[in-house]
Amino acid sequence: MLRSATAIAALAFSSLGAAAPAVAQVMKPAAITADGVPAIPATLAEKLRPYLEARSASAVDWNPVDRSLLVSTRFANVAQLHTVASPLAMRRQITFETDRIGTAAYSKSGDVLLVQKDTGGGEFFQLYTLKDGRLTLLTDGKSRNEFNAWSHDGRLVGYSSTRRNGADSDLYVVDPRDPKTDRLVAQVKGGGWGIADFAPDGRTAVVGEYLSVQKSNLHTLDLATGRLTPLTDPKAQVAWGGARYAPDGTLWVTSDEGSDVQRLGTLDTRTGAFRAVTPPGKWDVDEFEVADDGRFIAYATNEAGIGRLKLLDPKTGRSRDVMGLPQGVVGGISIAPWGAIAVTVSSAGTPGDVFVVDPATLAVTRWTESETGGLDAAKNVAPELVTVKSFDGEAVTGFLYRPDVKKFPGKRPLLIDIHGGPEGQTRPSYRGAANYYLNELGIALFYPNVRGSSGFGKRFIALDNGPFKREDSVQDIGAFLDRFAADPRIDAGRVGVQGGSYGGYMCYASAIRYGARLKGAQCTVAISNFVTFLENTQSYRRDLRRVEYGDERDPAQKAKLIAISPMTRVNEIKIPLLVVTGANDPRVPKSEAAQLVAAVRRNGGTAWHIVAADEGHGYAKKENRDYSTLAVLTFWQQYLLGEKAQ
Repeated sequence: MLRSATAIAALAFSSLGAAAPAVAQVMKPAAITADGVPAIPATLAEKLRPYLEARSASAVDWNPVDRSLLVSTRFANVAQLHTVASPLAMRRQITFETDRIGTAAYSKSGDVLLVQKDTGGGEFFQLYTLKDGRLTLLTDGKSRNEFNAWSHDGRLVGYSSTRRNGADSDLYVVDPRDPKTDRLVAQVKGGGWGIADFAPDGRTAVVGEYLSVQKSNLHTLDLATGRLTPLTDPKAQVAWGGARYAPDGTLWVTSDEGSDVQRLGTLDTRTGAFRAVTPPGKWDVDEFEVADDGRFIAYATNEAGIGRLKLLDPKTGRSRDVMGLPQGVVGGISIAPWGAIAVTVSSAGTPGDVFVVDPATLAVTRWTESETGGLDAAKNVAPELVTVKSFDGEAVTGFLYRPDVKKFPGKRPLLIDIHGGPEGQTRPSYRGAANYYLNELGIALFYPNVRGSSGFGKRFIALDNGPFKREDSVQDIGAFLDRFAADPRIDAGRVGVQGGSYGGYMCYASAIRYGARLKGAQCTVAISNFVTFLENTQSYRRDLRRVEYGDERDPAQKAKLIAISPMTRVNEIKIPLLVVTGANDPRVPKSEAAQLVAAVRRNGGTAWHIVAADEGHGYAKKENRDYSTLAVLTFWQQYLLGEKAQ
């Protein structure tokens, strides 16, 4: 049994005396500080345990030597790299680190496996080579380094690093077989730079400069001189997504030039002209990959949250739809040198698994089948799409999961769970431990995509930009509350709100604006004061966040940022809070949580607070995640259901 879910920390006795029955309690992980959180009975952990034991697997890369698939999955405390030799074969673990392994990629010949990893969730990533279960450090061990791409001949790795000044993501190349070849190619200004791909001739590379979700630029980088030449108009308000070279030198990109959504097309490297290949429509092309021989391009679209995989023939411009995948979220496209296409799919009944598509026949083969704690994932309810008109007539949507009406008749409590970003998007993926609320407690779950969410075009994503539009997205929550107040199957008197990161800000803001309609708020890694957040977030991302939220250096914007910050109106928070924080969070520092929790308590309010010393922007380690999940469940049983956890 997992310590975090079921271990006994103490035997508590009731005030009636030693003859009272002992109550086993869940042991708190060593890295967790739980302030104000009551003891959690081990019986609750036993009930939840099957839901905590679900795993997932995601495609990482193909091994060009033995044709095995590299996947990321968790068998112990954190996700590690595993190889899978054939469909549904054993997952063989090849990394054994304390922290999770994120990105990894093989060289063209397969002689080197490059790995990217941070420590304690701090996101100061380092690059390593992996051999015989051991990582060998390539980067400086201190700055933030991000793997960008392998050169087409497999000789060089391109990466970005803040090594020079801690803020700017300069561009480097290295032959990982000889760390002494590491060299700075180009100094840049800003934290959003990266080498998207190397040209087939190895002399140049295409570089992306991310400024905001609505604005980015592409450049050509001369690898010998370090000269950057704009490929796209730096004055144009256009977002350029992925960029990949085909073997013949054609540069394939995604862009919203001339469109409200991202389309796939080619970019003329001489003139900068974009030619869209996918037709105009209302859905984004999320990602794509070009086959090594250039015969096809695999790309994924986001259609009202549902992922669709398509294969494009560059010669004819004709696309074919892959029909054999589960209906859910599709991503992580990886094309093998021999053409097999690996993708990761997550849906209500699929916890995140890898499927492989034959590009000739479009036949789909499942390569991993992750465990779901012994539960039948096929029984999980699929969501329904809810659309409402907000205060200004803008249509906003979300996914509603309802409990089984036969098992839970009548009006049911509701939890509203708001995504982060704010440019994120909630999609109908596997709900994990949240399925316990649906299947065992009869609590409905709603995941809104308020204005500013991605997936609905660039007009929609800009509707919350800057401090003067920020609270418009909060009012979208009010429109959903109105909608559910009229729903005969929802108990409008038992509604709670939760969210993480920007969704955590929305969680605080909803507690202030709509507190009379809510029973509690559970806010994770949340912004409490936009000015202190912008001042204290890591320097490499500060300018990127100013574009979205506002510039605290401008007096008018600063005044508005303060006015809309939860800390300014913290005395209006009357409902109970549960705040979850990572001590190493580089995005939303733990001080954001500490100041709000202290203020709520000074005002006589209730605020439970959980801090993990070895986590960052969200919990990656299973023992921490399990304890946090149990604490959240305890919170909602007490304040939403009015029950004592047991």
